[in-house]
This record gives sequence, structure tokens and C-alpha cells, in this order.
Amino acid sequence: RVLFRSLLGLNEKTAKKKQPPLNKPHRGGSKKFYVYVRKPGGGIKKVSFGQAGMSAKINNPKARKAFAKRHKCAQKTDKTKASYWSCRLPRYANLLGLKSNFSGYW
Repeated sequence: RVLFRSLLGLNEKTAKKKQPPLNKPHRGGSKKFYVYVRKPGGGIKKVSFGQAGMSAKINNPKARKAFAKRHKCAQKTDKTKASYWSCRLPRYANLLGLKSNFSGYW
């Protein structure tokens, strides 16, 4: 078996893992949504966010404004934090299967 792998040029050290899609939120995981992001030092991190059973009221302008103010969404810049992705949820509404007529920032 080892000889066969060496003949084909396959080696455990050179075999590459399949890369998950970065910066594209998905449904599921330990919370309602998850996304894979690249860490500043290298490597990939899975960020889970959202509360199962709760709905994102992205079609209600008053609720959007209150959420953005309460969570200080304008100051969120770190993609490795769940708060960043929660603040940008409406941007990915179609990707996540949310019914939305709003695609901008909270």
C-alpha cells in the first residue's frame, strides 16, 4: 500500500484538504447559522451565530434600526466574531433562505 502511494505520488504530507467556502454563511451547525473565515494568523475558523427558534426581523425597518444601534453594528469589523456576521445577516438573506425585500446593512 505504501509502495503504491509512493508510485502515484500520493503522500499524506502533500495531500491537501478540501477548502470550505470562506465568508459565505450557511444554515445549521451548533447555532442557527455558521460561516468559515480565515484567521489573521492563518488557518480557518468556523464561526457560529444566531439563536435557533428566533427570527431575524430584517423586513421591519424599526427593528433593523434598533438592532443596529443596540449591537453597535457600525463598529463591527472583525470577521472572526459572531457579532460581525449577525450585523450583516440581511446582506446574505437570499443565500440563507430568508424572505427579504431588503439586502443592505441593518
